[in-house]
Amino acid sequence: MSNRLPSALLRALIEEHGIEERSFLDEHENNVQLTSIRLNPLKKTDKFNAEEQVPWCKNGRYLKERPSFIGDPLFHAGCYYVQEASSMFLERALEQADLSVPVKVLDLCAAPGGKSTLIASLLHPESLLVSNEIIKSRVPVLSDNLTKWGALNCAVSNNDPRDFGRLEGYFDIMVVDAPCSGSGMFRKDPAAINEWSENNVQLCSERQQRILADAYPALKEGGLLIYSTCSYSSEENEQIADWLCDTYKLSSVRLPIEASWGIEETVSEKHACYGYRFYPHKVKGEGFFITCFRKQDGIEKDTPQLKLPKLNQNDVLAIEKWIASETLSLIPAKDGYCLIPSSLKNDILLLQSKLYLKKSGVYAGKFAGKDFIPDQELAQSNVLNNTVSRIGLAKEEALKYLRKDTLLIPDAKTGWALMCYEGFGLGWAKVLPNRINNYYPKELRILKEFN
Repeated sequence: MSNRLPSALLRALIEEHGIEERSFLDEHENNVQLTSIRLNPLKKTDKFNAEEQVPWCKNGRYLKERPSFIGDPLFHAGCYYVQEASSMFLERALEQADLSVPVKVLDLCAAPGGKSTLIASLLHPESLLVSNEIIKSRVPVLSDNLTKWGALNCAVSNNDPRDFGRLEGYFDIMVVDAPCSGSGMFRKDPAAINEWSENNVQLCSERQQRILADAYPALKEGGLLIYSTCSYSSEENEQIADWLCDTYKLSSVRLPIEASWGIEETVSEKHACYGYRFYPHKVKGEGFFITCFRKQDGIEKDTPQLKLPKLNQNDVLAIEKWIASETLSLIPAKDGYCLIPSSLKNDILLLQSKLYLKKSGVYAGKFAGKDFIPDQELAQSNVLNNTVSRIGLAKEEALKYLRKDTLLIPDAKTGWALMCYEGFGLGWAKVLPNRINNYYPKELRILKEFN
């Protein structure tokens, strides 16, 4: 047995799953680090055209080496997301639903946003994605990542799973990437080995059951439940699948895989539920488990029709001057307005009445007197029209802007300007006769200097 990996975990993998011990240990001890990204179809760049595709994700790419993402303005513009390749297999599970029509999706444990941005990439424009994070301190990074992604049909909530009982039978798809003991990430994060214990595995299993039980009523009959972890332990994976079928009326969904991918299909002991295990000595990715079910009972409630608050028409006209699309609606949010697809207006109002929402669609901005102050979310959306002033920046200028350094741009037109890199919005600046005020959010600014 390895001195590095927990002997109890290895023993279970050998006895329960026939793991090839030497290959598995060698892969962890070699400490090979893979780097993968997922491209944003809303913000297409050809930068990674030559890179190898992740076979189970059409926008996933393996990089030959890990670059300095913090020094790439395209990363800050939201043109791609750095994500572990195994977890991109979620795409294959989501495809078991008809994504060509509008659906409602709940990503229950969503921070930092990898799976939410993947989901957003696949959905019909009139679908609704609710990305929830129970831990308040993790909500800002989730919101920021969805803002960079630029999707309009997303809401971010900060709620306990049991709060979704207020939305019984509402969602077509529920994704639960549950908190777990983390053994699948041992190669990537060796420090996590010291935190692993059989007792923690059991505690995680109990927590996973509570999360699923609390949120389950919000899934409608015929809806898709996708459950995943980054754990190797059966107690958090196949045994959870059996517990779900013991407790609820669910049917297991078999997912399509190819032998060349190296993914292992498993069948749970009691209910023969299909599961999919990713081992780093067999796939180009880290440890991961996913299983999928279709709900066979429950209800689908009609969504009540809610009245939109009366809007200040002068505000509406002022904001509309910035927007290209006519299929968007404004609703009050915080001290300003957010933009959402008009077809989702009633759904957002319902969510606002039932949940604590941190973000709805794209926050357009607020007014100071009669002056409209555009928000960072608007800068990183795809809704701005061609009349909005844009300033293209070279890479060094873009990095200066992202550090909130002073910029000198001769002959720039006075007023608000969208600062762009390779055509993609980074944020706002206000050009004055004698200077340029940098409005990039201070909490997002990069601190590193680049040579």
